[in-house]
Amino acid sequence: MHVSPQVGLGHRRLAIIDLSTGAQPLSNEDSTVWISFNGEIYNYQELRNYLLAKGHHFRTKSDTEVIVHLYEEFGEGCIEKLRGMFAFAIWDTRKRLLLLARDRLGIKPIYYRLTNSSLIFASEIKAILADPEVDPEVRQEMIDRFLTFYYMPGDDTLFRDIQKLSPGCYMVIQNGKAKIEKYWDLNFSSNGMRLREASEHLEQILEQSVELHMISDVPVGVLLSGGVDSTAVLGLAAEKTEHPLSSFTLGFAMPGVIDERPYARLAASTYGSEHHEITITSREFQDFLPEYIWHMEEPVCEPPAIALYYVSKLAKNYVKVLLSGEGGDEAFAGYQNHRSILWLERLKYVLGPTAAPLSKLLCSLNHYLEHDKIAKFGPLLRVPFEDYYYSRTSLPQHLFNSADRKKIYTTELMNKVDKDESLRALRHLVENVAGYDVIGKMLYIDSKTWLPDDLLLKADKMTMANSVELRVPLLDHKLLEFAASLPSDLKIHGLTTKYILKRILEKHVPKPILKRKKAGFPVPYSTWLRTEMKDWLFDLLLDPRAMTRGYFQRNSLEKIMTECVNSGRYSKEMFSLATLELWHRGFLIKARAPECREECVLTTDKVS
Repeated sequence: MHVSPQVGLGHRRLAIIDLSTGAQPLSNEDSTVWISFNGEIYNYQELRNYLLAKGHHFRTKSDTEVIVHLYEEFGEGCIEKLRGMFAFAIWDTRKRLLLLARDRLGIKPIYYRLTNSSLIFASEIKAILADPEVDPEVRQEMIDRFLTFYYMPGDDTLFRDIQKLSPGCYMVIQNGKAKIEKYWDLNFSSNGMRLREASEHLEQILEQSVELHMISDVPVGVLLSGGVDSTAVLGLAAEKTEHPLSSFTLGFAMPGVIDERPYARLAASTYGSEHHEITITSREFQDFLPEYIWHMEEPVCEPPAIALYYVSKLAKNYVKVLLSGEGGDEAFAGYQNHRSILWLERLKYVLGPTAAPLSKLLCSLNHYLEHDKIAKFGPLLRVPFEDYYYSRTSLPQHLFNSADRKKIYTTELMNKVDKDESLRALRHLVENVAGYDVIGKMLYIDSKTWLPDDLLLKADKMTMANSVELRVPLLDHKLLEFAASLPSDLKIHGLTTKYILKRILEKHVPKPILKRKKAGFPVPYSTWLRTEMKDWLFDLLLDPRAMTRGYFQRNSLEKIMTECVNSGRYSKEMFSLATLELWHRGFLIKARAPECREECVLTTDKVS
């Protein structure tokens, strides 16, 4: 801890680099600049050499101290020099200035509560709630935003008066005033490169990123999903080390579920990693859910996050650092959604005025096509792209986006719902994508919403819950910038997604993995909700505590749950409602569970 009349900094450290002398909070030579830092700076050695040449003196070999001296040289401009994942606070005693900064993609979180008299900030909301003056209170008007997207995009949280610092931004507090500035953004204007030149350049950046992400004073392992991206990371990492790597994957104790483990084993055997596997049951999945909410702090409907928790818990027995393939789909348009909407927009252009009648026909057949993938695109044929691409969940037949929500929400909740406010976090991004093509628009919006507020949030929270650091080399900002500048036909080529990435990975990824159909990480929660978890779901959502919150109409809720159990429809909606109820139970009380109290200290967790 460092406490002065105006500022208190606290820190809990997970030591990865400079294990013996990297303790925090850390200061410069004369204790006029103090820092608390969470993350990794992968170019810190290069920056350290530059600072030594400028006459700076170092007491440690840590990347943390590099930021302190870089701040002395460049002030807030130091942030743009950093290559890595980070969230940090710098207190400048001479200027009486506090600087908060978050990395470009939002890999590391910063939460804060700003009032007229104080600022509380931390890498965990629980640290803010530890302040005796802070009473946890739900922003009921934000419930619809969560149910629209299944996560909370934007700066808001579901807690009243607690916000997130946006990725690629910093906050300066001085003279009683706070201002937030953006220091980085992606540009999807095409550089005009063709395949051969672009491939050579991309491969160089990719290899460099993986090499930098392996810098560590503790063992490094790889998370294997059985897909292209994680296999590529393992293959490139194996080329950069003489020591055998450990790899980890997870399966489910259930017949009939897509099993990623054979592909993960193929990747492991190809590159000689020491491979470890774990399976989980529906009971383990269910029992962990309250703890999942506790660690996530924000309601996020992300069943694969539970799998990530268990596999990182396994990895903890062998390594402290994990590399992941997260981000390849967001950088290079790897989702079927990207391909489908690209072709939808092309079809709308070709059809011209006839698109509207075709849309009406498909909508009239919707009852018969409701289980068909074509059905969801019918209504979109007559809707402008900007009006529907707010997230993967904002399609018209999404339950909480449709008129049916009036049958589900109580009158009290409906009176608080403002759909414009629910969508505001994404609608303001539309202005930034005006000059981009369809692929550029989708990838930009994804990079500002889905990526930091869902995927990266669960990746950080679930691994840090096990004191394991997760690194994402495919989200290195230099790689992202180059990927953004590539022509869209190098990302989606015909029916092939991630076209250029797959081309350069042909020599790094076994053919059966490279050519397999994308599966994501299928967690059989939908089946579990219909079978082993059915009673749990009904007991949770129809419990008097849940009903007295006054959000949902009981009769409608029972009908939807019955439909979920009988047909499998609305599984994601039901899981989101379960997540919301567990969040209320976990956080809307001041008392903390005994096993969690030690986490409720005012800290900025360290991973460096």
